[in-house]
Amino acid sequence: MIKMFTFWLVLAVFISTQSIAIAQEEQESAEVYLEEYTDEFQENFFEALKQKGIQNYDRAIDLLLKCKELEPKNSVVDYELGKAYLLDKKYVQAQEYAIEALISEPTDFWYLDNLLTILEKQGSQIETVQQQIPYDNQKLKENMALSFFKKKKFKEALIVTKELKGSKLANDLTLKINDSLQQDKEEVVAKTEPKEENTPNDPVRQLKSEMDILMTNGEYKKLLEASKDALDNYPLQPYFYLAYGKALSNTSNANKAVEVMESGLDYILDDAKLTNAFYEELSKAYSKLGNTQKANEYLNKINSGL
Repeated sequence: MIKMFTFWLVLAVFISTQSIAIAQEEQESAEVYLEEYTDEFQENFFEALKQKGIQNYDRAIDLLLKCKELEPKNSVVDYELGKAYLLDKKYVQAQEYAIEALISEPTDFWYLDNLLTILEKQGSQIETVQQQIPYDNQKLKENMALSFFKKKKFKEALIVTKELKGSKLANDLTLKINDSLQQDKEEVVAKTEPKEENTPNDPVRQLKSEMDILMTNGEYKKLLEASKDALDNYPLQPYFYLAYGKALSNTSNANKAVEVMESGLDYILDDAKLTNAFYEELSKAYSKLGNTQKANEYLNKINSGL
């Protein structure tokens, strides 16, 4: 009896030990698999961005679809698919993925801006997809008004601002739109930004000073967070697009940096120094993406004064 008990005890210990070893092996295998899975996603994703940059849209789409299989709920993949299909002039597919991205991140300006561009290319209005997106989201409507303003669709922007009761952005944007419409009526060619008050309590001036210091010190991770917050609060200030773009470019996200800065150019009015700063950073970002043609194009703009 004692021998039999001893046998079962040894067997139980052996099985328990083997189970622990197997569990450890399975955990290690899972970690290796996850690492390979992540590497596969990253390789496909960044190669897709490269192919899109050299206008090989079909190849970019194929790679992004592989990314979609690996990470089905990744809104960035949906967004990039929408952009790639748009560039390939496949508007139905572009709209599908743009909507999917916006549903995932309804407060993201770039996701909405991309959808509005796709609709514009088809001659469609936002009303055609209004039931498919979280249209009642306050931030989404603010982004919509801002996007229409950027595209110089002032009347559409004003319609949206009327739906934004008590929004500081809506009030500021309405003033800018009315100024622009008045200038158009008077056929004024030279447009100037309203002069900022030179007071120590001016929050915009203070933020710019803080970001200048972060840029000088090369503290791009801090600049990334500060400029993003500033852009959320003051989306009509082109300087913050430059700061955010520079931070993105220097934290391994040159692709989004290009998008942000090219969008920011639309808000510059008669400021050659700031414009050249944008061109310089855009040239650097395109160089990081391996697009020497666009990099040289922006450098030439600085040299030619265009």
